[in-house]
Amino acid sequence: MHVLIIGAAGMVGRKLTARLVADGGLGERPVDTMTLVDVVKPEHPAGFGGKVVTSDVDVSSPGEAEKLIATRPDVIFHLAAIVSGEAELDFDKGYRINLDGTRHLFDAIRIAHGQDGYKPRVVFTSSIAVVGAPLPYPIPDDFHLTPLTSYGTQKAICELLLSDYSRRGFLDGIAIRLPTVCIRPGKPNKAASGFFSNILREPLIGEEAVLPVPEDVRHWHASPRSAVGFLVHGATLDLEKVGARRALSMPGVSATVGEQIEALRRVAGDKAVRLIRREPNEMIMNMVAGWAPGFEATRATGLGFTAEKNFDEIIRVHIEDELGGKL
Repeated sequence: MHVLIIGAAGMVGRKLTARLVADGGLGERPVDTMTLVDVVKPEHPAGFGGKVVTSDVDVSSPGEAEKLIATRPDVIFHLAAIVSGEAELDFDKGYRINLDGTRHLFDAIRIAHGQDGYKPRVVFTSSIAVVGAPLPYPIPDDFHLTPLTSYGTQKAICELLLSDYSRRGFLDGIAIRLPTVCIRPGKPNKAASGFFSNILREPLIGEEAVLPVPEDVRHWHASPRSAVGFLVHGATLDLEKVGARRALSMPGVSATVGEQIEALRRVAGDKAVRLIRREPNEMIMNMVAGWAPGFEATRATGLGFTAEKNFDEIIRVHIEDELGGKL
């Protein structure tokens, strides 16, 4: 099997690559070829015995998508995007990367399908940002698309394209609406949601973190480990069971910021909690006010997608995966 990962140098892309190497395949099919691309050239995965091609590619540039599918990869993970805060600050860049790049990819596949019947499995990372306030809690699976940010709008458009191209038989696609991924390893990024990770990740290693919103803010989360699990499951799932609505809201943990902090206290003690500094940010508070507090995710759980049950689990996953299993 040949797997193409677009956005392979990002955090989720790196973890997905490592998971595929560790598993040796997808489902019951071995992976013998991987093409890993991003705007920054991804690293060669350690321990993989098959063929690997890595390159720096901007899929939003004309002609690049056609090159990527020239070798007809069986499964395409499309993870490439700029994050919510950056997409809001740079309107043109957000639409170019998040929408135009996806459209270029889908159209390249459509043209290839017309040439030789090529029809890959496409796993697209969408976002819970496709819905916005006013929202019920929990949000049902059939809730309509109501994005309140440019990022959410871009993801919603891509979901519709994916469903239509799948309906027309050009590709076999599934859109995975990721919860906010928490705790993200590494340094803070430009995502408006980054503080959810920051207020846990930094205190766990003895560093100060800034909390820009009130503690009663409620949101929907899953760990990086779960995010990768969603993608792998989406790549192997019988999509006949999904039907025409190819976008699925993933399971996760609904928690207030205060509940996050109390989970941190239980796992790491008062010393870690004291490292959180309150510093209100009006722009972030206005954005967060319209975000999803939690989903029913009945369709996804019924199809076998799983995530953590509480925030203590999410913190322990981070400690296991990023801190060697201990503080």
